[in-house]
Amino acid sequence: MPALGTVLDTNVLLSGIAYPTSVPGKLIAAWKHGALDVVLSEYILVELRRVLPKLAHRHGLGANDIDDLIDTLSIMAELIEPAAIDDPELADANDQPVLGTLIAALRSGQAQVLVTGDKALLALRDRYPIRTPAEFWAAHGGV
Repeated sequence: MPALGTVLDTNVLLSGIAYPTSVPGKLIAAWKHGALDVVLSEYILVELRRVLPKLAHRHGLGANDIDDLIDTLSIMAELIEPAAIDDPELADANDQPVLGTLIAALRSGQAQVLVTGDKALLALRDRYPIRTPAEFWAAHGGV
């Protein structure tokens, strides 16, 4: 059975790195073990690189470790250019490229869902396949 294509939002990656036993941590572990195909954009990786130092007290990663981690994630993931979109329901401009990553991944057939904890993105779930980490984990039987 092929691995499920999934876009992971920055907050899911951040939570999974900082809290490895959490559901986001389990998603990252499933990705590492090949049960999940993850699609990311350069935008998501840049955002992750920007916010990871703020949680250094949780994950203990220094600047070089963060660079290595981002490099590893970029190799493990399918990188895609976000679709140019401007959804008026997303007030935060930083959410637009994340939704654009999902749309580009859906169009290319590389992913079927966006997993996020972002309430503004989750509010669009009636129009797009967007799930919380817990919903995704429950629906896919621990991937």
